[in-house]
Amino acid sequence: MKIMAIDYGDARTGISICDKTELLASPFSVIHEKDMDKCINNIKKISDENFVEEIIVGHPKNMDGSVGPRAIICENFKEKLQNILNDSIPVILWDERSTTVSATHYLNQSNVRGKKRKNTIDAVAATIILESYLMYRRNKKLTSKN
Repeated sequence: MKIMAIDYGDARTGISICDKTELLASPFSVIHEKDMDKCINNIKKISDENFVEEIIVGHPKNMDGSVGPRAIICENFKEKLQNILNDSIPVILWDERSTTVSATHYLNQSNVRGKKRKNTIDAVAATIILESYLMYRRNKKLTSKN
């Protein structure tokens, strides 16, 4: 199944999509849009063009698991996206604690700097969110077979 992950941000939103076999999650793009509705319309277009069957939205909970202001914004984003999609594609919130930190660490190791880094970090964070979700799905399948 083709799954898209979204790292929603105020100015930039990272997009990642996996292949149909759910083995490879890749950075897809970064949407540079501050308006939530315009961002959602861009995401709908990308999901339609890429035959996405499920969408994961990063849910940035606080480290103690509580829901703060940023997580509430992502919950609202998820609801608006689900309404635009008319329930044709499931939209799931996924705990994304520390993904931006992990993306920053990855880019540091890859020596990505400057403007390229700013344009890449959100797509890398979306990819980390998607990889986490795909790992969960694989583990769930393994445990259900036992």
